[in-house]
Amino acid sequence: MPTALVTGCAGFIGSHLSERLLADGYRVIGLDNFDPFYDRAIKQANLAAALREPDFVFHDLDLLAGSTALSKAFADERIDVVVHLAAKAGVGPSVREPASYLETNVLGTVHLLEWMRLAGVKNLFFASSSSVYGNTEELPFREDMALLAACISPYAASKLSAEQLTYTYHHLYKLNVLNARFFTVYGPRQRPDLAIHKFARLLLAGQPIPVYGDGSTARDYTFVADTVDGVARGVAYLLAHAGTYQTINLGNSSPVKLLDLIEAVGTAVGVEPVLDRHPMQAGDVEVTYADISKARQLISYNPRTTLAEGLQYFVRWLQKEEVTPAPPLLTSVPAS
Repeated sequence: MPTALVTGCAGFIGSHLSERLLADGYRVIGLDNFDPFYDRAIKQANLAAALREPDFVFHDLDLLAGSTALSKAFADERIDVVVHLAAKAGVGPSVREPASYLETNVLGTVHLLEWMRLAGVKNLFFASSSSVYGNTEELPFREDMALLAACISPYAASKLSAEQLTYTYHHLYKLNVLNARFFTVYGPRQRPDLAIHKFARLLLAGQPIPVYGDGSTARDYTFVADTVDGVARGVAYLLAHAGTYQTINLGNSSPVKLLDLIEAVGTAVGVEPVLDRHPMQAGDVEVTYADISKARQLISYNPRTTLAEGLQYFVRWLQKEEVTPAPPLLTSVPAS
């Protein structure tokens, strides 16, 4: 049974991924520091299902504690692959607190990479972000685009810097790496600060929806089960292909304009939205749009959840109703 270390396991994507890897036959070691960006109780609830599984072990640990602390925590473990999801997230907050974002997302990644080097752990799946593309004019976004002048927020810069570090460790120490750029993931357990979650709560409370800019900005919204399926496939690919260094997009390849998203959330909730207009926020990009042809070819990535379907799953979860489980997207990836 292979063992996967999932950093950020108590978060939105990390908790879903931990459950998926357990279902696929992995032993999962979860690491999280319960960053106070949002309520610890939410993250503890995210972990509830995984904690009931005998093959899940949890460590409350901050990557900023350093490689020595990681070595001590995992001294008796044989870890086959690391999925690095832990990070400070959010474009807007990174503009207000750039130092803390760079410290966590860059220095924290360095500590993880150093521990991997010292411990002889050879496989890394790194969660990057579509933010690294900035306002690149050519669409859709391809992984081979030049990005040195693309980042327009400290969050984006921190993610691109971490990608560069993964290449450094691949070059120097033969680390096998798959970088995956996530595109606006949504679904049950989504962070409360993100647009879909925020909009749905405001509509249910009878409050107006804040719109920044003219509403023409667009995002490539990707349902969490599709993203997690891509990660699981990426992990299996890493374990089967020594010497790997690849970067892929995990998006839906279908951008949705902000005003259309608000209308779709209103339909899912059953409330007509009222808009509250504001100026465009610093650091926001105009559009995100993933070219997923490389991910299709490399790991057979195939997102299938429409926005309407995904919003229905999310709203059922938000309203505390019994969530109808989404049908299996693809056959589970074998762990061995």
